Amino acid sequence: MKNKIYKVVAVVVLGTVMQSCFVAKKYDRPELKTENLYRTEVVSTDTTSLANVSWDKVFTDPTLQGYIKTGLQNNLDIRIAMQNIVAAEATFKQGKAGYLPTFSLGADWTHQELSTNTQIGRLIGSSGGATNVDQYQFAGNLSWEADIWGKIRSNKRAANASYLQTIAANQAVKTQLISSIASTYYQLLAVDAQIKLAEETLINRNESIDVIVALKDAGNVNEVGVKQTEAQKYATEIIIADLKQNVIVLENTLSVLLGQAPGKIERSTLEAQVMQPEITLGVPATLLRNRPDVIAAEYNLVSLFEQTNVARSNFYPSFKVTATGGFQSIDLKDWFSTNSLFANVVTGLTQPLLNGRQIRTRFEIAKAQQQQAYLQFEQSLLTAGQEVSNALATYNNETAKLEIRGKQVDALKKAADYSDELLTYGLVNYLEVLTAKDNALNTELNLIDNKYRQYNAIIELYRALGGGWQ
Repeated sequence: MKNKIYKVVAVVVLGTVMQSCFVAKKYDRPELKTENLYRTEVVSTDTTSLANVSWDKVFTDPTLQGYIKTGLQNNLDIRIAMQNIVAAEATFKQGKAGYLPTFSLGADWTHQELSTNTQIGRLIGSSGGATNVDQYQFAGNLSWEADIWGKIRSNKRAANASYLQTIAANQAVKTQLISSIASTYYQLLAVDAQIKLAEETLINRNESIDVIVALKDAGNVNEVGVKQTEAQKYATEIIIADLKQNVIVLENTLSVLLGQAPGKIERSTLEAQVMQPEITLGVPATLLRNRPDVIAAEYNLVSLFEQTNVARSNFYPSFKVTATGGFQSIDLKDWFSTNSLFANVVTGLTQPLLNGRQIRTRFEIAKAQQQQAYLQFEQSLLTAGQEVSNALATYNNETAKLEIRGKQVDALKKAADYSDELLTYGLVNYLEVLTAKDNALNTELNLIDNKYRQYNAIIELYRALGGGWQ
């Protein structure tokens, strides 16, 4: 018995030693071109990036900070992503257990009736033996495969990469959520400011009607001028109605982002906002560690790289040890006696030869999927660079336009005031007055929109650089 045990131990040790005979290929990050991804004239060497600033330092409005915290806790996309992490963690734990043997216990009863018309049945029956047999068995089954070619190791690494990929995907959802909440919030503030401006303008429009009616009575203008002024007032009312409807839509959008039913959103004012973080891009290579979607794409590549290792190992023989042991008896009373003990151990190498090309097909598919993952990884980096470049260009453009638009508003407001005075003396016609006032209102509305777009460009740049999840 001892000799048999020694043989089994020797085989197991041999299988363990053979694990070092083959080492699966090690993953090395592919060389990706990151130069000038941001399309900037000056190549930055500073690794400091806006993405490294925590979101509460970028968005300083206390009300907005509260909404972001609520969204991170209650948003349904975040909660769905968390469940993906739970599922991936379970798969990862299974991958870590790949080196362990499988073991199962079972108890069974077998009843066999032999036909007396068979050779064995007739022989037993003629000698007076029983042609029916009962057998009772309680046994354990053990199976273990040596990781000679690194298949189990690669499976473990693939499961780990998939787990880390789901974490990165969750971080990507978090980054997108923070930017969406901030963008919607600032857009609400901008629409509030536009409504306030339009309502103040409506008051002036009503006063203009009184003035134009007085001028008509004085014979300076005709009824057409009165109706045109009234139409301008109605146009302003339509603008207000559309803006208020937009508020409802934005409030509903923000409510859903917060994981709650549509409702009223408390907020500050656009004038009270100060969002001027230092715009630092860092070197483009920092996207590889800051952008969650780029990180997730690389982990997907790692996972499929390891799956290719697994597919490659299937070409080689597998070394398995299977063992069965327990109690076996045809009499229930002797079931658990020492004489009922039995054991069976099987070891050996199995080399696949002909299997309908299945192994090669799996290997070719794995290689193609690995190449696809590499291209997706490269594409994610290019897309990230494009988004940074677009957001930076938008920010610079909107910042430059703000100063110009301010001068334009000042000029048009003065032109509207001058036209009112000139109309009183009959030096201009009512159409010039209406045009001047419409231009002033539209330009002021655009100025507010410019301010929002500047803020939104900062938000987009922060997200594009990978900020928010750290």
